[in-house]
This record gives sequence, structure tokens and C-alpha cells, in this order.
Amino acid sequence: MSDFPANAAEDEYTPTGTDKVAEHLAAMDDAEAEERAAALLAGLADYELDEADAALLAGEYDDGTGEGALRQDPVLAIVGRPNVGKSTLVNRILGRREAVVEDTPGVTRDRVTYPAEWNGRNFTLVDTGGWEHDARGIHARVADQAEVAVEMADAVLLVVDATVGITATDEAVVRMLRRVKKPIILVGNKVDNEAQEADAHELWGLGLGEPYPVSSVHGRGVADLLDKVVEVLPEFSAVAGVERTGGPRRVALIGRPNVGKSSLLNKLAGSERVVVDPMAGTTRDPVDEFIELGGRTWRFVDTAGIRRRQHMAQGADFYASLRTQAALEKAEVAVVLLAVDEVLSEQDVRILQLAIDSGRAMVLAFNKWDLLDDERRRYLEREIDQDLAHVAWAPRVNMSAKTGWHKDRLVPALDLALENWDKRIPTGRLNAFLGELVAAHPHPVRGGKQPRILFGTQASSRPPKFVLFTTGFLDPGYRRFITRRLRETFGFEGTPIDVSMRVREKRGKK
Repeated sequence: MSDFPANAAEDEYTPTGTDKVAEHLAAMDDAEAEERAAALLAGLADYELDEADAALLAGEYDDGTGEGALRQDPVLAIVGRPNVGKSTLVNRILGRREAVVEDTPGVTRDRVTYPAEWNGRNFTLVDTGGWEHDARGIHARVADQAEVAVEMADAVLLVVDATVGITATDEAVVRMLRRVKKPIILVGNKVDNEAQEADAHELWGLGLGEPYPVSSVHGRGVADLLDKVVEVLPEFSAVAGVERTGGPRRVALIGRPNVGKSSLLNKLAGSERVVVDPMAGTTRDPVDEFIELGGRTWRFVDTAGIRRRQHMAQGADFYASLRTQAALEKAEVAVVLLAVDEVLSEQDVRILQLAIDSGRAMVLAFNKWDLLDDERRRYLEREIDQDLAHVAWAPRVNMSAKTGWHKDRLVPALDLALENWDKRIPTGRLNAFLGELVAAHPHPVRGGKQPRILFGTQASSRPPKFVLFTTGFLDPGYRRFITRRLRETFGFEGTPIDVSMRVREKRGKK
């Protein structure tokens, strides 16, 4: 349960009266807190626990700096013209309905990347569905958008409608793919039965090798296809990989187009730029900016070699989403740039949600503050209260990217967000907090039962994640109350935090 946003006001838990949780915690020394936690932990022996529980309770902790954090899952791009069934295939691979399945104008797709798994192998899917129809020139735009996706991929699925055969658009995409030195798997979709297998054989004519006949609607042939996918994908991404630990802290500067990202980066870099880092590879590989701020070097991450073509206006939303997600994957903290001279847009809110979902630390930078008049300032405060209430925990910096006004305030905000993103609460202190909070504000009785919190532990940082062992399901509103009080008590400005629960029964209980 992440701490954003509440779905319905009536679900909220409203505590009655005041409490002295903070005072009691302050008066308790660490030895007493650890002693209490040890007693609670011993009590868990009476409950049915699995191997994952045991590992967590034994102190296994992910601080985000281990070997696994150094590499990223390989990336598979799914490309092809409209209506060949790309998004249906994405849903089939994911095992759930996530991707938009109508290639219709005006369909908003918040996400273009999805985590996937096959036979124990994790990988990331990039879906290039969602084309706007236009009788003229669509095959060129399909190829452009496919090229953007392919740049950040380790392997590519080209999906063709086997019942229609090879079209001019398919050929345009193939011409682009021939220039790419990456594994290409050809998929003949809509092969729903054996009689249609012959349709797929005609796709040999594309010159990409053996086509894999599948039915993404019925699942026919998809297992064989995925076996091939995990065979050609590297263990870790060769494209999105970046050092995850050590060195300068990594910052993603994100926001909708024309919000001032380039101006801010140029103003920050200025004459203080210390080094430009061309990573090994092709000329389109990323260049990260190493910038001196507040007496230290920071790494402003570029985005997996994605470069926008001038003629790609139709793919703008797709491009912006992909670029934002690529930047967030490489970063530790996101600076979300918002322009205060315009009303907060739906795209601003979507980008903000991408940052929240990424689990990165966050700073909100309100750009063009020097252009604010009194009337716009009043409306802006109302917008912030309404549209940004779920990120009230993120530090705010009011600034001007153009003039550099208040750019020095960015560093304290970044430091605060990263410090809390890295933060770990000692188990004794956490359980003392939970004990005091529940004693003052017990969970409401539901159906004659009152769920209890048996024990709490922090499973990881970057971002901080907490696990509560309970005797029953905690209401979402009560979990949000715990999250709010965690923030009030321990800080956590600038980082999302996650509170989940594991409901466990007593041994021998039927």
C-alpha cells in the first residue's frame, strides 16, 4: 500500500482525541525498544510463517546497493503496424489485461513499459501500440516510433497479421530493423488454427528468418515464442544498464515538453560543467551531464540513447513517456519540473504518477516563478492543494530555469529527498512506534473482530518499504493513517514509502 492517493473520503480513518506517541517514543531508550521488539518477535513463533517471512524476520534487508541493483532486466520491444494485435500479445505475455487494445485516436496510454516474466526470467516489455489513424504516411510514423522503442531494446518482436500478409507498412518497419544490430523475432499473429499455419509461412518473404505463428487471443504458440525470447535476450540489459551505486548521485530531470528542462540543465551546467561522459557504443548512445552544484558533482542522467526526430510529432506522447521512464530507471531522484504560468495539465499529473510509480526520491521544481502575478498565484495554490495533495511529502523549490533564480535551493531539496530515500528505521524503534500508535488509536472492530499488528519490520530502503504482520486485514484508510503518522514521526520528506501487510493465523487454527 503506497501512500497515494486516497480513493474515497469515507474510507479514511479519523482518529479521536490527541495522543502522546511522539513524547513516549522520545522518552524510550533504544535498549528498551529493542527488548520490546524481541518479545514481539518471539510471539510470532505461534503463527504460521512461510520461508519468505522467516527470511524477512531474520534480518534480510535490501538497501538497494547490492549486486542485483547494478543491472537492469533485458528489454523487449514489440513493434508493428496498427491492428496486428500487439497490445493483445502484450496482455497475453503479461498474463493480465494492462495494455490498451484498441488502436484508436485519442486513447491515452499512461504506460509503455511493463515488467514481465517467463520461466523464471524477468524482462521488460516496451509496447508501441496506440497509433492515430491517418491514411497518409502512417507507415513512416510506425517505423519512426518503432525505431525509438528499438533504441532502448535488447531484442525486438515484429508482429505481422498473418491473415493479411505483408503490407507496405510492414516492409517500412523491416527496412528500419535491418539497420539494427539486435535480435529480431518475426511473429505471425492471428493464426488461430492449424489451417492458418500456411499464412504464416508466407512471412518468410520478409527476409527475417523463421516466423513464429501465434494467436495472441487464444494463446496458441505463445509459449514457444517466449521460449525463443528468453533464449535471445541477454541476462541483463546491455542498453539500459548503468552503475546503480557509487559515484555522483543520479538525477532525472523530467516534465512535459517545453516546461523548461533544457533551459534548467543548461543553466545548471553553465560554465560549471565538469565533464561530459560519452558512454561506449554507437554515436546515439546517451551522454550524461556531470554538473557541479553545492560544491559536489551530480549526474543528470540522459535517457538510454533515445533521440527525437523532428518529423515525429505524431509520436510525441509515446516518446515523452518512454523517455521519462528510461530516465527514471537510471536515476535515484526525480526532479519534476512544473510550469507555474500555466494550469497543471493532465500530462503533468501523468508524469508525476510515473515518478511515484518508479519508487524514486522526488523534488518538485516550480519553474517560471518569476512570471507569477498575484491572481495566478492564488489559483496555483488551489491547484497544488487539489492536484498535488498526494505528493505533499515532496520538497518544493520555486525557481526560474531561464535566469537561474533559486537554483541553489535545489541541492538542499535533493539532499533531503535522497537522505530519506536511503533511510532505515531500527526495528525496535519501529515497533515501539506501532505499539504506541495502536494503543492510542486501535483499529476499528469489523464483524466482531479487531485485527492486531503483531510485528513490524522495514524490508528495504530506496524507497523505504515496511511489512506489518497482522492477525487480520487492515482497512486501507487505517493503513494510510499509519503511513501518515510514520511520516510525521520519522520524516521521510521527498520519498514515497510503502506499507504492506501479511495476515497470519495461529498454528493449528482451522
